[in-house]
Amino acid sequence: MALKMGIVGLPNVGKSTLFNALTRTANAQAANFPFCTIEPNTGEVAIPDARLAKLAEVGGSAQLVPARMSFVDIAGLVKGASKGEGLGNQFLANIRECDAIAYVLRCFEDDNVIHVANKVDPLADAEVVETELMLADLESLEKRRTGVEKKAKGGDKDSKQVLDLIDRSLVLLREGKSARLVERSVEEEKAFTELQLLTSKPALYVCNVDEGSAATGNALSKVVEAYARTHNAATIVISAEIESQLAQLSDDEQKDFLETLGLTEPGLNRLIREAYQLLGLQTYFTVGPKEARAWTIHKGDKAPQAAGVIHTDFERGFIRAQTIAFDDYVTLGGEVPAKEAGKARDEGKEYVVKDGDVMLFKFNT
Repeated sequence: MALKMGIVGLPNVGKSTLFNALTRTANAQAANFPFCTIEPNTGEVAIPDARLAKLAEVGGSAQLVPARMSFVDIAGLVKGASKGEGLGNQFLANIRECDAIAYVLRCFEDDNVIHVANKVDPLADAEVVETELMLADLESLEKRRTGVEKKAKGGDKDSKQVLDLIDRSLVLLREGKSARLVERSVEEEKAFTELQLLTSKPALYVCNVDEGSAATGNALSKVVEAYARTHNAATIVISAEIESQLAQLSDDEQKDFLETLGLTEPGLNRLIREAYQLLGLQTYFTVGPKEARAWTIHKGDKAPQAAGVIHTDFERGFIRAQTIAFDDYVTLGGEVPAKEAGKARDEGKEYVVKDGDVMLFKFNT
């Protein structure tokens, strides 16, 4: 399962600097002028998980294969994007393809870096982006409503559900609130997702602060945190400049540098964890002589669904899954000792996979 997170924000807030740091590439041109990113740049990064190395060591695996996620550096947005201003149409289309959105907000003062609005105000920046997405959602739903209403009046049950979701979404959007605040049941979730609303996507506000504020944040980031709580969104404090410097260092050098700043890990690790939390994701592992591999699934997925992430044939022909908890696998010394200790369980189709499970699937071909 590939997670795709779009990095969005106004021009010159640090999007491309952050992208370059996270992906350790120089594909995005981080320049001090608006619209330096014309095409969305996509970079894949390994998801840091210390458990994988431990499993490989215990299992004698020759190779480690971490789970991965994609970051998309999307062209800077300006007011009027929903009507095609700037690179608006392209911007909105690129966001639709992402699973979640990271709003990068400038929370630092620097006279040498131009701000498109000539002032540093992260809440104003956030509201510009959110407003443009809400306007795009409004237009999309208003165009769609007439056709759905006609089908609903004709007695189509699915259309009645969709019409109700559209109307509930429109109420919030017209009040200047994002669609992710729409209250909905589990049964309605699929239909709601199919509306493809930009403001329904999980959101993470990334407060890009100066180096001195990376560990504790600053007054500007505190304001953003309060704002995010009212918009059902998460926040993270990060210094894109620090991440850019870290990307050029060895692991040992990174550790020393982080310690001098009062940090315990790179911002990437925290960003990934927040992304996982936003999307309700978790990790299970497979371990063998050739490789130890991490797989990403949704919380609540059952064993056949987890098997399907490896290959659709595994899900289709699923018989059972040998399952060992991570702690048991490491503490007892691998698969064989875990079996001997009675810690290797055979689980069936209804088993809900837990984070950290080490699994071996049996299936019909």
